[in-house]
Amino acid sequence: MTAQLLSTSEGQTLILTLSNPTYRNALGPEMYAAGVEALSVAESSDDVRSVVITGANGIFSAGGNLLRMQSNRQLPPEHQAQSIEGLHNWIEAIRTFPKPVIAAVEGPAAGAGFSLALACDLIVSARNSVFVMAYSAIALSPDGGGSWSLARNVPRQLASELLLCGERIGAERLHQLGVVNRLSEAGQALSVALQMTSQLNARAPNALASIKALLADADHNSLTLQLAQERDAFVKNLHHSNAGIGIAAFLNKETPQYK
Repeated sequence: MTAQLLSTSEGQTLILTLSNPTYRNALGPEMYAAGVEALSVAESSDDVRSVVITGANGIFSAGGNLLRMQSNRQLPPEHQAQSIEGLHNWIEAIRTFPKPVIAAVEGPAAGAGFSLALACDLIVSARNSVFVMAYSAIALSPDGGGSWSLARNVPRQLASELLLCGERIGAERLHQLGVVNRLSEAGQALSVALQMTSQLNARAPNALASIKALLADADHNSLTLQLAQERDAFVKNLHHSNAGIGIAAFLNKETPQYK
């Protein structure tokens, strides 16, 4: 069976499922292109307010397909570079997507699968899941933004250990470090992720988009620039119709229904 990205929906949440049964949901160019397209369509759809990325059959993703990589060694380097660009286009699409994206992880999240989970805004993981950047074990270096994400999310020494030594790290440890947001029992990661999206979907989409943009820019902004962007976003959102709905609902002790 070929690698594919399955698309379903649960209310206002788009669920993208990594499916490649033969190779433990290993990622590939077909998935990358489908992921970019799915997010592009979802961005302009008022029916979608959040996205969950998960894996089929109790496995998130084993990362890259090593047989395909071995075959690619016989081709010009540009062939593998193009494949990685496809992955990176998907990672950037997730990071710049204006709606919340949650990774729901069961089983292993290895290599680019780990990078994919780290690219999401939030991570829900089964307690027994294991994350690993095993690139160095096969004489490779990371892709999918793994080095970028780890350098920003964990202490440098731990990032070095995970990348240089290829050490496994459990979901519970990542939860303690604040990288995993919610833990679930095995088989319940998607269910817990959907509970989170039900909360997110009830909030004003314009406000969530502003928050995502501010968080993305905070990495490289000076305080002065960040304060200016916060000011501009606040004023813009205050004059959006949803602020009127939210403030009135709060004052009247009602549940807001945002547009």
